[in-house]
Amino acid sequence: MMSLNFQAEKHAKLLEARTKTTTVRLGDVSDMYPEGSICWITTGKKFTPKKKLYAVYLDRVRVKTMEHLTSADLGHQNPDIGSRAELLADFEKIYKRRINMSDTVTVIDFTEVTE
Repeated sequence: MMSLNFQAEKHAKLLEARTKTTTVRLGDVSDMYPEGSICWITTGKKFTPKKKLYAVYLDRVRVKTMEHLTSADLGHQNPDIGSRAELLADFEKIYKRRINMSDTVTVIDFTEVTE
């Protein structure tokens, strides 16, 4: 089964509180995360054990550029990020490289699968 892994501690807290229902990933990763799929939400840094939180259903997967992200995309990604410029700065820290508003991103909306 595939997973959406989150490395940042702030994202882990949002996921555990169930307030994060969207992830924005750099590049076109739509082939890796097909709409309608079920996957695990996990947390943990690269090359370390991961913590499995819960399963989610991928409701919608959209490819767009940074400049076309909406306030809804940003709010569900992280309520503390209020603008595309803030997300861009956050991405530059995560990816450790320069990010532009014309860069492609994949917006993945998900909902928890309960038993």
